[in-house]
Amino acid sequence: MKYIFLLFTSFLFAQQTQHVDFKSVSGQLSVNPKDKLISGTVDFQFEVLKDCDTISLDAKNMEFSNVKINENEIMFINTNKELKLVFPFKKGQNHLIFNYTAKPKQALYFVDMGNDEVQIWTQGQGRYTSNWFPSFDDVNEKLIFNLGISFDKDYQVVSNGVLKEKIANGSLNHWQFEMEKPMSSYLLMLAIGKFDKKEFKSKSRIPLEYYYEPKDADRFEPTYRYSKRIFDFLEKEIGIKYPWKINRQIPVRDFLYAGMENTTSTLFATRYVVDSTGFCDRNYTNVDAHELAHHWFGDLITAESSTHHWLQEGFATYFALLAEKDIYGDDYFYSKLYDTAQQIKFASRTDTIPVLNPKASSLTFYEKGAWALFVLHESIGDKAFKKAIKSYLNKYAYQTVNTQKFFDEIKKVSDFDLEKFQKTWLESTAFDTPTANALLSKNKAIQKRLEIDKLKKTPFAEKRDILKTTLESDVYQSVKEAVVDQLENEKYEDKKSLLLLALQTNNIKVRQNLAGSLTQIPEDFRANYETLLDDKSYQTQEIALYWLWRNFPNHRTEYLDKSKNWIGFNDYNLRTLWLSLALSTPNYTNEQDALVNELIAFSSTKYEATTRQNALEKLIAFKIINDQVLSNLVGATTHHMWQFSKFGRDTIRLLLKNPEMRASFNRILPNLTPDEQFQLNRLLKE
Repeated sequence: MKYIFLLFTSFLFAQQTQHVDFKSVSGQLSVNPKDKLISGTVDFQFEVLKDCDTISLDAKNMEFSNVKINENEIMFINTNKELKLVFPFKKGQNHLIFNYTAKPKQALYFVDMGNDEVQIWTQGQGRYTSNWFPSFDDVNEKLIFNLGISFDKDYQVVSNGVLKEKIANGSLNHWQFEMEKPMSSYLLMLAIGKFDKKEFKSKSRIPLEYYYEPKDADRFEPTYRYSKRIFDFLEKEIGIKYPWKINRQIPVRDFLYAGMENTTSTLFATRYVVDSTGFCDRNYTNVDAHELAHHWFGDLITAESSTHHWLQEGFATYFALLAEKDIYGDDYFYSKLYDTAQQIKFASRTDTIPVLNPKASSLTFYEKGAWALFVLHESIGDKAFKKAIKSYLNKYAYQTVNTQKFFDEIKKVSDFDLEKFQKTWLESTAFDTPTANALLSKNKAIQKRLEIDKLKKTPFAEKRDILKTTLESDVYQSVKEAVVDQLENEKYEDKKSLLLLALQTNNIKVRQNLAGSLTQIPEDFRANYETLLDDKSYQTQEIALYWLWRNFPNHRTEYLDKSKNWIGFNDYNLRTLWLSLALSTPNYTNEQDALVNELIAFSSTKYEATTRQNALEKLIAFKIINDQVLSNLVGATTHHMWQFSKFGRDTIRLLLKNPEMRASFNRILPNLTPDEQFQLNRLLKE
């Protein structure tokens, strides 16, 4: 009978939104960073729509006590995945309250900053908020969240909504946040850290709060350079006022993705915290616009299932591109579309999953979804497109949607053939190149780009003059980059004059493209290539320093002297490269041990995963390996960022092919943490 009962209640949970409507939840929480625990009291208000005997909440590996419905203690079942409430529920309003404690395995992360400082943040999408707060994995259950959090008074605390009050209580502050409108549980967030912030107001008077770590005060302007402009643009372009009471942006350490559109409070990766030089290579502009667009497409209206995920990611990608068009211009806009078209076409050779499929790739959901919207926008016209978008958002605000609901609004403003459109762009894995090229060719830079790309297989002597004229023209940089790409496999004597022209464009991106494509540098081009070391680009400097060091051993000392104080991005890309080159240059320094220790330190837990990986890659590539390096490499395998942990595992697998390395790993095994021992043992047994 036990198994029949559980099966029956699981069925009920699948149908729960038809029986029960959760309206709001208030959580009064305490976070314990030492033990990585979160606990508190949770108070739900809900309405029973149809009589039922069991209601479920998603709750992973939690402990519960004092579970009460309408002030009465009730029977509950804790499956370690769900909290099941057993009670003869009748139609009407109800009140649920309980205490809980959780030690989350994912979705809530504690980042050790050193010196007893911590940063704490959450990630609900793809990880499930129900790991740290009892809630609903089903996006169709939307409710109003209000969180109160008590934490050390030296820290800033952020959650969704407006900060209603902040109360001092001895060594703690209690922060109370309040929402007015409902949202899906995956958008619930919490961030705790030692942040500063600057406050602004949008044109529509929405408060804008931009956070940063105190050490990054001088990077504030480049990081948030276009944030307010993007906000004002999207409100105007979408035609619907920002649907929430405040907008915050918070960079956090070792974040899992580029950014996450938690309602009112976007979290993003610190790799986008840059100075003006770093801004040229990677900046927050696109991520900023993408996550902000989600506050309409995802937060306000939410795809009812992953089949319709393009309604979130395709829309956010497209509207972010429109925001960038406003900043950088038409040539940028069309060049980005051209580049993504090439990616989609290449992927379609092996990718057999279309947009309207829950298993579609990120490229398909994001970029092909955006392309579909671009085609639709161009086909029905700007006025009709904006009218449909506005109607769509107004009609389904704070609800879930599907593709048909969006199409229904398009039908009201246009007789465009949506059936054909759906088959071509949403159900087919092929890319409609003729339509794409016709739309792209409205832009003169793309006309030239298409002309250049057609020359790829043309003998160099026959296309040389066209390539030369293109480099000398004022055409957009991406076209000139395409010219440099075609020079890569040509004989140096034939292409030298064009390489010089590429350098003379003084365009950061064109010069960077040359830096990466010319890995064999002739002596008579050395002085020209050396000018790349002075470009205002950390990426260009990294490429140029490495290849000059490789090509010209007799000049290594002068290159290392020139670059000895370089740091680079906040992942220390230039410093870690310099250390590895200095250590690999005989007789360059008498401070070998100090430099080795510095480079190894960059691979330790004191730094973010991107810095650690940078350092480990260089230590291993330059064969600077000792027990500490190997221990730090094993440490990577236990990190919460899957990209970094995968790098750790894959690198260890390669090293284990060497018997001496296998012996070294076995030697360090007893000194590792239990989690590290578990991961290394698995790899040793493969």
